[in-house]
Amino acid sequence: MRNESLQFLRDLVSAPSPSGFEQPAQRVVREYASAFADEVRTDVHGNVIAVKNPGVEPRVMLAGHVDQIGLMVRFVTDEGFVHCASIGGVDPAILPGARVVVHGKQGPVPGVIGRKAIHLTPPEDRGKALQMHDLWVDIGARRKQEAEKLVAVGDPITLDVPFLQLRKDLVAAPGFDDKVGAFVVMEALRLLKGARLKCGVYAVSTVQEEVGLRGAVTSTFGIAPQAGVAVDVTHAADYPGAEKKMSGDIRLGRGPAIARGANINPAMERLLLEAANEAKIPVQLEAAPGGTGTDANAMQLSRGGVATGLVAIPNRYMHSPSEVVSLSDLGQCAKLLAATMRRIGPETDFTPV
Repeated sequence: MRNESLQFLRDLVSAPSPSGFEQPAQRVVREYASAFADEVRTDVHGNVIAVKNPGVEPRVMLAGHVDQIGLMVRFVTDEGFVHCASIGGVDPAILPGARVVVHGKQGPVPGVIGRKAIHLTPPEDRGKALQMHDLWVDIGARRKQEAEKLVAVGDPITLDVPFLQLRKDLVAAPGFDDKVGAFVVMEALRLLKGARLKCGVYAVSTVQEEVGLRGAVTSTFGIAPQAGVAVDVTHAADYPGAEKKMSGDIRLGRGPAIARGANINPAMERLLLEAANEAKIPVQLEAAPGGTGTDANAMQLSRGGVATGLVAIPNRYMHSPSEVVSLSDLGQCAKLLAATMRRIGPETDFTPV
């Protein structure tokens, strides 16, 4: 991966973007895309839309959601401890002892997540599933008034975990679900700089996927594309205890996974597979028998229907503080999208046959 692209990924991961508070990450996206897109705009919902060939039909939308799971200040105790609500699908079991940042109006406030020590937990309660109300954030305040000078009800909270380079081309960070999707769609648009296309390409960094695919609903309606591809993550099954009978045999480093099923337009699926074959891009297949729970779901059902595909990045330890992906998978996915866009024009028929 080229240095500028890797830096974009690092900057994107470092910018907090819990659902509903994506602005810091979207600023990173806008700055990066402005160097190669014909047009970059932000809609009223917060989706960033970077366009090549505006006004050209068919319009093809590429979507990756930039929002991540997180926490929100719900209540401050008299002693200055902060109780939280979850933003998206947070597993409380991963939180005790984690370092966090509360994003207050006066600036970031560091904290740690506390819970009752195991020594003080009754034997009959040990091993029970944690609930959010069993945890709190300790910002070092001694009383409520002190804490409320720094944080307020509704402030978002994110994990304070840096981007980490592992061996070979593997990297770890929180929020790869789905900042890698936003990264890939912008990289695909960059790869198309100077290309003579017969379609308009709309690369969208969508918002609020983790709380109901909201950004994909509004951006797809606004763009009104004839076709589109969502990029998200999927569960890798190449770690101890992974159950391939439940998630399929998806592995890091073997390329992006192309979904097949009811959420997927057959013509778009064929285009993706043909582009991969012609460009010698390694891909994997993933079964998607119903709605996928990704932006592809909202895209497919917009207006009179959108010919939708779904490409996924293999991801270990999803919704944890250290999700792990392969940089080569990201690069191959961007190349796949770019190659597919080169095959689409006014003559392309997406009607299932």
